[in-house]
Amino acid sequence: MEVPELRWESSVFQDPDGGSAILWPYLPCVIISLREEEEQDKESPGVHLESATASGTTLGMLVRDLSELQLEGPAIPDPERIRLLRHAENSRGGMPIFSIEPGIDDKKWADWQSRWADEQVRFRNLIATFGRNRRWAKTRIKAISKIQKPPFAIPNDLGAAAAVCAAWWVEEFVSLTPELSRERNERYASRIRGAISNLRESSDGDWGVSGPSLLIPVQQCYLPSLEDSLIACGSVEMLERE
Repeated sequence: MEVPELRWESSVFQDPDGGSAILWPYLPCVIISLREEEEQDKESPGVHLESATASGTTLGMLVRDLSELQLEGPAIPDPERIRLLRHAENSRGGMPIFSIEPGIDDKKWADWQSRWADEQVRFRNLIATFGRNRRWAKTRIKAISKIQKPPFAIPNDLGAAAAVCAAWWVEEFVSLTPELSRERNERYASRIRGAISNLRESSDGDWGVSGPSLLIPVQQCYLPSLEDSLIACGSVEMLERE
């Protein structure tokens, strides 16, 4: 898996049926269930960060490298997604919130997860873990040239963090086949369009001529491929609000 261009600006997808999706790039620490993990961290501050650091996984490598930079954090649960979630919950009496990733009771998604798990334990992927540290270092170096110049000033360590997160992204999904990747992207894109459709058809929004806008926090490395999938997406999977 190659490192894509690492952009700092948001990307706007205009839905052909009306409305838009604003893809907001952020640097991740971990993919988690936000509310549950946040409550656990309140009860035992730092428990998730300590667990990740000691795990020996790609998440542990991500936390380790981010800890060496002059940035606030790293923090688990991911602070940017929690900030946006809390903003949506507390603004205008509660703004609509959608889950773009299907739930565990979704049979089609459960099958996808099962097939990805099968790929992760295949012999060639287990062998690949032995070269993880070397690949991680090489990917970090390659990612530097992929970092786009932002229209605003950023600290040097934030650029370094982008390279670290890119290394994590590539290593985390090294076992994801092109077919599985395509299925995931198509499903996400279809559900994003479904969320926009839900907003568009609601009677409680005065959207104006341009229609509703849906803000979607997207891991920086994932933004280009999700953007391409949205452009190519011809299906709409209807969603209900959380």
